[in-house]
Amino acid sequence: MNNMKDMMKAAQKMQERVHKLQEELNARTVEATSGGGMVTAVVTGAKSLQKLTIQPAAVDPSDVEMLEDLILVAVNEALRKAEDMVNAEMSKVTAGLNLPRGMF
Repeated sequence: MNNMKDMMKAAQKMQERVHKLQEELNARTVEATSGGGMVTAVVTGAKSLQKLTIQPAAVDPSDVEMLEDLILVAVNEALRKAEDMVNAEMSKVTAGLNLPRGMF
């Protein structure tokens, strides 16, 4: 019976650490660029686009598709970086539990 109490306390402590880390990660940002820095995307650990910067030279009215592609590349790379950051930090807290990748 005592072992079960200890397990429950340990699980509760881990849950608290995970919750605190999630809050910290949600406040962190990662950045990615495309087109040699023509487009920059900043994404939070919550995988929310926080800022998108487009250099004026990237805006060519005759080639909107290129700008769209640059935006997609920058945003998707920033989202990937955010996911990697969250997974790396969470794996430190949940080491040994063999939780599936992307659970957080």
